[in-house]
Amino acid sequence: MGAVSLFIPCTVDFMMPEVGEAVVRLLRRLGVEPVYHEEQTCCGQPAMNAGYPAEARKAAKHFIETFGDDEVVVSPSGSCTAMVKYHYPELLRDEPSWHGRAEELSNRIYELSQYLVDVLGVEDVGASFDGTVTYHESCHILRRLGVSRQPKVLIKKVKGTTFIPMDQADACCGFGGEFSFRYAFISEEMVREKVDHYLKSGADLLIISEPGCLLNISGYLSRNNPDKKALHLAEFLAGVQEGGVK
Repeated sequence: MGAVSLFIPCTVDFMMPEVGEAVVRLLRRLGVEPVYHEEQTCCGQPAMNAGYPAEARKAAKHFIETFGDDEVVVSPSGSCTAMVKYHYPELLRDEPSWHGRAEELSNRIYELSQYLVDVLGVEDVGASFDGTVTYHESCHILRRLGVSRQPKVLIKKVKGTTFIPMDQADACCGFGGEFSFRYAFISEEMVREKVDHYLKSGADLLIISEPGCLLNISGYLSRNNPDKKALHLAEFLAGVQEGGVK
């Protein structure tokens, strides 16, 4: 199927490299060879959200220089994908040459499940898991990218898996980047409610497609419900075939 460029978000790079490794295993299983540009850096989303547009534009230009000639870019993060797809053209609208390059790139970047289902046309990745699973609808993936069906299709096609809908699956988990430490008490209540819905679903496992949400929810689970687990979609699809979910 050829090669794709892999954009690994900061959260994955520094805190959960196993997610990036799972993406590579999964793509290779499907006959796609991922290319990793070592010069890649942050997409600039934290700077933009914190009110530093000049720094965000600098990051955007570096990203475009790094990935601008690639046919397809895939990322296991909907928020980073949305940053490149929608915010780069806005940030660079007053610089015509950069704006044009940003617009072109915006049509060639995909969130992982979006790429697998909508571009490759793959729904069954050959995985298996004997248990029940539910899914958290991350804000950027759902509301900015409009991606909801794709991850659930992939989950439901995993052999042996029973999918259980979760109440208020589309409610924010309370991460929101710097929101989680600027408004820590609010964030804590939001993630508590999210985990409560997970527990009430009765599912064995919670699947998440967004690294930030995974970091937030997994942290709460480790502190309060260590017997329950959350996994990134890539880990679930890549890992369950190769020794089971750990």
